Amino acid sequence: AARPALCPPAGSRTMSAAEDAEWLRQVRKQFGNIAGEHKEINLEEFKSALQVKESFFAERFFMLFDSDGSGTISLEELLKALSLLVHGNQTDKLRFLFQVYDVDEPWGCRGAAAHGGVPAVTRRGAPSPRAGSGCIDPDELRLVLRWCLRESAIALPEERLADLTRALFEAADKDHSGSITFEELREELEGFPEVMENLTISAASWLKPPPPTERSCRPRYLTRAYWHNHRGKLAFLGGYVGLNLLLFALAALRHAGLGGWLAVARGCGQCLNFNCSFLAVLMLRRCLTWLRATPIAKVLPLDQHVVFHQLVGYVVLALAAVHTGAHVANFSRLARQDGRRALAEYLLSARPGAGGLGGTASQTGLALQGLLAAMLAFSSPCIRRSGHFEVFYWTHLSYISIWTLLLLHGPHFWKWFAVPGCLFALEKVVGLARRRGGGLRIVEVNLLPSKVTHLVIERPQFFRYKPGDYVYLNIPAIATYEWHPFTISSAPEQQETLWLHIRSLGQWTNKLYEYFQQPELPSAEPKPLSRSLREKRCRRWVQVGADGAQLLANAGCYIDGPYGTPTRRIFTSEHAVLIGAGIGITPFASILQSIMYRYRRRKRSCPSCHYSWCEDLRDEEMTLRKVDFIWINRDQKHFEWFVSLLTKLEMEQAEQEPGEQFLEMHMYMTSALSKNDMKAIGLQMALDLLAAKEQRDSITGLRTRTQPGRPDWSKVFRKVAEEKKGKVQVFFCGSPALAKVIRAHCEHFGFRFFKENF
Repeated sequence: AARPALCPPAGSRTMSAAEDAEWLRQVRKQFGNIAGEHKEINLEEFKSALQVKESFFAERFFMLFDSDGSGTISLEELLKALSLLVHGNQTDKLRFLFQVYDVDEPWGCRGAAAHGGVPAVTRRGAPSPRAGSGCIDPDELRLVLRWCLRESAIALPEERLADLTRALFEAADKDHSGSITFEELREELEGFPEVMENLTISAASWLKPPPPTERSCRPRYLTRAYWHNHRGKLAFLGGYVGLNLLLFALAALRHAGLGGWLAVARGCGQCLNFNCSFLAVLMLRRCLTWLRATPIAKVLPLDQHVVFHQLVGYVVLALAAVHTGAHVANFSRLARQDGRRALAEYLLSARPGAGGLGGTASQTGLALQGLLAAMLAFSSPCIRRSGHFEVFYWTHLSYISIWTLLLLHGPHFWKWFAVPGCLFALEKVVGLARRRGGGLRIVEVNLLPSKVTHLVIERPQFFRYKPGDYVYLNIPAIATYEWHPFTISSAPEQQETLWLHIRSLGQWTNKLYEYFQQPELPSAEPKPLSRSLREKRCRRWVQVGADGAQLLANAGCYIDGPYGTPTRRIFTSEHAVLIGAGIGITPFASILQSIMYRYRRRKRSCPSCHYSWCEDLRDEEMTLRKVDFIWINRDQKHFEWFVSLLTKLEMEQAEQEPGEQFLEMHMYMTSALSKNDMKAIGLQMALDLLAAKEQRDSITGLRTRTQPGRPDWSKVFRKVAEEKKGKVQVFFCGSPALAKVIRAHCEHFGFRFFKENF
């Protein structure tokens, strides 16, 4: 991944004198720690400071910083070079860039070949490393571009590297002399003004100037935008808190004459009646999925039902602790007043009139307290994600015992639990009935080298779902009792099969990938690879056919669902922005495929001239005017998941009437260095030139150009706002850390934000 920038982008801000002095102080301090008594840094120490083991650019920078050719860098040499790069003008920075690319004798192509493609390091007394030929020839450019590809973690075949070299060289060699001079390079770079203004070098964090100090007038939670975008959730929380306070107050006042501790216990008990029933309501997935199709979905925060379930669980544990503590305090008071009974007798002995069935309120209460504590302890993320899912699963099944004990413990709990309990039982019966209907056949398994398992499962009869919905999957051959949620990545219009793309991140998903990797698994002949796939070694296929009875028995599966997600709102939006990070594309893959099917249904052609066009997609079920699809991946290989789908989408759009695109795609590769980085500027320019020439991206093969680095969300959302296609809604599926960043930008621009939650 790209490392922090050595110098701030020119034009973005000017370092104050205090910031400049503090940065220089940090550089001097870190330099002293590395250089030691000799007060100089050699190549290995320089590479260690940059946190790289082997880098062409680290050695090039070292030689350029080593102005006297001594083979070491002094503090004065380092500060002089950094001052030029931080405070120098564009010509100074371009001159440095040119010298990086001018890999010539004595460190040129022949010298580099003698050292495995890396120029040799000079020793004291050697000629200046700046003494190149003064021009860049094709071999030098090819060598540098090869290292640019390595720095950006991009793998391209040699013939593609040759195409990139040729495209950049032909564009920069204005006089067709067979070499690029400094003036020609500057002229070519003038066509990329954003690069000229923001030329930086990636380096270690200790070389980075201090970031600008962000000053905020008030916390984010006190802004008007935050309250506007979270009004549904905040209103729900306010109502929830208010209802609990009301229940507590009414119950406590009713028993106020029996002592303070008993009043507190009764108040908490009434709140527990409500909350223990409400826990069931929040996990009625089928009912919640049905509610998503009603107007109430615009009022209630159905998307956060799992988060609220966790919140209510913590509230139940806290109320139970206070409830138990208040009763213990009251029993202690009674024991002191009575003098004949000890506290233990009040807690452990059944007594008529003590509450509960047969006077067992104390005993059932203690049992409930223990079960609740165990459930909370084994529901923590560290248990679920550390390969102990079955511990979480079995301890969570104690909800059956908890509800049974609550019916025995509280005389009025049944009134609260009657309706939620019946609905919960009904959902479970429906789920069990569908599972008992028989397992499903895994038609095909596609293993991707990025450790993603693509399952193609036969679609059950009468299985209806919406784009973006998810199911719970159980494969007995992997784990008998484990059910895991996965988004359906195929479109509802695909009648015969369901697709699931499962990334190997935990114990179960890794077992799944390894299970289908076993060469002895299929009894039938595996599906042969096509020539291109065999050459690229990018996929392994396991085909389950009619002859694979043994595999079918071992690799059968069960699904429970479908269940709705926030993405159901996409088709009723006006301007939808879909953001997927990595495997987070799966819900949007289903949506994009559904859009493609709708394109095909509305495609029309003239019988006379065979001109084809697509009718307006908007109807009563789809009000979309514009879709922006943003896919962020760490490296090149992760784009393989859905490139074929995106290619088809581009082709479908290209066939419609020319004009503004309904679907606009944006690809980002975070491991690639940005265009304003000296280690990548040549590569990104070459990729731009070749993409413009061939009308396709060299990384993905799409027409959409893959952008290096991370999106600038301010620029992205500003562009979306300027399009004025209607109310903007942003849908995200990915890491929680990135969700927080995007949510903050959505609040700033006034966009609605929805995130996938399981």
